[in-house]
Amino acid sequence: MRVLFIGDIVGRPGRRLMHDLLPGLRREYMPDFIIANGENAAAGYGITQSTAQELFDAGVDCLTMGNHVWAQREAHQLLDRDSRIVRPYNYPPGVPGTGVGVYEAGSAGSIGVINLLGRVFMDPVDCPFRAAAEAVGRLAGQCNCIIVDMHAEATSEKAALAHYLDGQVTAVLGTHTHVQTADEEVFAGGTAFISDAGMTGPRHTIIGVKPAIVVRRFLTGLPARFEVPTGGPAQMCGVVVDSEPQGVAATSIRRFRVLTDGPAEV
Repeated sequence: MRVLFIGDIVGRPGRRLMHDLLPGLRREYMPDFIIANGENAAAGYGITQSTAQELFDAGVDCLTMGNHVWAQREAHQLLDRDSRIVRPYNYPPGVPGTGVGVYEAGSAGSIGVINLLGRVFMDPVDCPFRAAAEAVGRLAGQCNCIIVDMHAEATSEKAALAHYLDGQVTAVLGTHTHVQTADEEVFAGGTAFISDAGMTGPRHTIIGVKPAIVVRRFLTGLPARFEVPTGGPAQMCGVVVDSEPQGVAATSIRRFRVLTDGPAEV
């Protein structure tokens, strides 16, 4: 199975890129299934019905989330209604939505998607390692490909989870930091890994936010509302993961970064 995974989609520029570039990427890579992290899709914070539908219309099969999953009030009902959106599995029991999804990828078979949230430098949540083991157990025997989106700040936590799950899942793909890393590899047990798949959204920013706002916050220590530029140069980042026909082992992982031009907006 070939999976195309798109890094954190940020605001309108990120959604526009999905519409503009995803058809070409589909022709180039011919994926069986497309996953994108959508936790920043709605103006940089969370997701709404309309922004989710925009991404599904662009060709995304499944959206994963992260620590901003509850930023938009309507997400609570949306996650209960739409099983194509997967929120972090290690939130406490009883919260809306699901943290594990199983989907059909045509002739390639079934794919399982797990979303997890890290705890290092993040708000408190349940243990992602124990949650991962439980989620993988739920998917055992159901899927011939299992993708884990580990939404976390610390590289060490992401790498530790990937080693913990080596041989049990197809890939552990890091999100959240919005900076694509160059450490992609397939571990000895057959699990593909990258610390961060990168960001899909405006360039010449500070992880998707207008630079002047972030600089001012560092200089003054005062709170500020982050804003995503609506235009200017942009980028799409992600990875392509191939797996064996039998079992869940990955055979390769490749990162990509597509740049578009335009006048810088600050």
